[in-house]
Amino acid sequence: MPGISRRTLLGGAASLTAAVGVGAVTSAPARALGASSVGTADAAALWAEYAADPYRHPQIPYVGRAGAFGGARELPRPEVVASALDFGADPEGAADATPAIQAALDAAAEAGGGAVLLPAGHYRIDGLLHIGADGVVLRGEGSGATVIEATRHLTDLVGPYGSRYGGDKSSWSWGGGLIWLCPKDRWQSLTDAIRARDWPFEGWTGNVRDAFEPLTALGPATRGDWTVPVADTSGLAEGDRVLLRLSDDADHTLLAHLSGEVPGTADYDWASCTKLTSYVPHEWPCRLAAVDHDAGTVTLDRPLPLDARPEWEPQLTTLVRPLLGAGVEGLTLRCPEVPISQHLLNPGFNGVALQCAWDCWVDDVEVTHADNGFLLVAAKGCTLRRTTVSGRDSHHPYACREGSHDNLVEDFTIRAATSGSPNASLHGINVEGLSSHNVWSRGTMEMGTFDSHRGSPFANVRTEIVVNNNGAHGGDATAGPLFGARFTHWNVTVTNGRAGMIRIDELAPYSATVAISEVEEFGQIDEPDFPGELHTRLESYGTPSAADPVNLFEAQRELDPPA
Repeated sequence: MPGISRRTLLGGAASLTAAVGVGAVTSAPARALGASSVGTADAAALWAEYAADPYRHPQIPYVGRAGAFGGARELPRPEVVASALDFGADPEGAADATPAIQAALDAAAEAGGGAVLLPAGHYRIDGLLHIGADGVVLRGEGSGATVIEATRHLTDLVGPYGSRYGGDKSSWSWGGGLIWLCPKDRWQSLTDAIRARDWPFEGWTGNVRDAFEPLTALGPATRGDWTVPVADTSGLAEGDRVLLRLSDDADHTLLAHLSGEVPGTADYDWASCTKLTSYVPHEWPCRLAAVDHDAGTVTLDRPLPLDARPEWEPQLTTLVRPLLGAGVEGLTLRCPEVPISQHLLNPGFNGVALQCAWDCWVDDVEVTHADNGFLLVAAKGCTLRRTTVSGRDSHHPYACREGSHDNLVEDFTIRAATSGSPNASLHGINVEGLSSHNVWSRGTMEMGTFDSHRGSPFANVRTEIVVNNNGAHGGDATAGPLFGARFTHWNVTVTNGRAGMIRIDELAPYSATVAISEVEEFGQIDEPDFPGELHTRLESYGTPSAADPVNLFEAQRELDPPA
C-alpha cells in the first residue's frame, strides 16, 4: 500500500511525561521530519481507495454521519413559545436578567419545548443559565445583536469543584458552562454534589454506570458492520437509543485494539494508565435503525466503531436518558476580561457546555474572554456551527472529552488573543478520553493547536482548517496514549510551519496526514507512544491545494449507507 511509513524513533521508548504547563513553542530547536515518510499516492488516489471500502479503511474513519440528526445540513427551527422580555429580562443590562431568562426557559420546558427569544440587546447575568428539557432552544437575534454579559464564574455560583483524581485541580478547568445544556436530573445531582463538596462521586459526567441494565449480548462482529447479530431481540425496537458496551480483559487487548494493535501495543504499560482504564468499559451510544427478529440482528444508525469480540463481552444496554433536541442560537456570551488563572485552576468563566446531550446544537454563538469556550462532555451527535472563541487566552477554546462521540464542529473560528498569561496552557481543539468519530471542519485558528489530550481518543477527523499552530497539547501519564488509531488530518494550512500535533504520520498509529503544509518540528516535541511500525499515511504533503476532495467530511457525507 503506498505511503506506509515507519516512525523514526527519537531516543527509543515512548515518553509518558505529562505535557502540561508548556512554555512558548519556539523554545526548542527545530528538527527535520523523516523524508521517507512521504507517500507515493496523492489525496485523490487515497480518496478513491477509501471510497471503495469506506467503513473499514485502515487509516481513515467513516464520519459521514457526525453531528446532530445524523449530520443533517439543516437544523430544526422550533417556533418561539416565550420571550425573555415577557418575564422581565432587561435588554439594557441594568438589572440581572438570569431569573427572567431562566423562567422563560423553564416555561418552554413546561410547554413541551420550543424557542425562547432573547431579542437584540445587552443582558447582564449574575448567575448561570441551564437548559435541561428536551426541545428547548435559547435563541438570540444574532451573535452581533444579542449579547449576554456574565459577571460571575462557576466557582462563585456553584462552588469549588475538585478533581476526582485528587490534588488541587479545579474541574471547572474542563467542565461546566455559564450556558449549560444537561438533562435536568443529571445536572441537579451534579451541582448538588458540588455544592455539598461531595466529590469525588459517581456520575460526574452524568453517566452513572450502575444505572445501565443489560438488554442483549452482541456479536461477534467487525468494525464497519452496520448489521450485527444479537442474542435476544425481544426487548429491542426500531428507533431505540441504546448503549454499546465493550469490557477490557486482563491483558488490555481492547485498549490495544483502540490503537490499531500495532506491534508496540503489546509491550505498552496499560496497567499504569489508571485514568485511561477508568474509562472502560468503552461506551458508545447508538440508535437502532432496524430490528430483524427473525434473523436475530439489529441494524445500527452508523457502522460499528470497533470489533465486537467475545472476550470483550459485547452487549447492548439501556442508556441513561440524554438531553435531546435542545440548542443555543444567535448570541454572544461575554465574560469579564480578567487574567486567565494558573493552569488547571480555572474558576469557571466557561461558555457553552453540552453534557450528556444528543442531537443538540449551537449555532451562530460567540464566546469572549472565557476560561473554556465550548465543552462537549459525554456528548453524542451534537453540532456546533458558526461558533467563535475570542478575547483573552482560553484554556480550552473547544474541548471534546469523557467519551464524546460523533460530534461535528464546523465553520468555527478561534481569534488571536487580546491578552494572555504566562501561567496558562492554550490547547485549541481538544479531544480526549476515548472520544471518537468527532469532526472539526472548515475552521480558522489564529492560535491553538490540534490538541489530543491523551486518554486514547481514536478515529477523529480535522479537515479544511487554517491554523497558526502555536498551542500545546496536554494530558498526564496516567491517561495513556495521545492517539488511538485512525486520526485523519486532511487539507490543513499551517501558517507558522510548525508540525506538532498536525503532521502525525510519525506519531499516531494507523493515521492519515493528507494535503497539509510543509512543516517542521520545533517547540513541544513528542515521541511515539508505540515504538515500531505505525502503518501511517502521508500523502500530498506540502500542498493543501492538492486536497481532492477539499473537505473529507463533506465528501463522506455524500456517501450512501449500504442498503
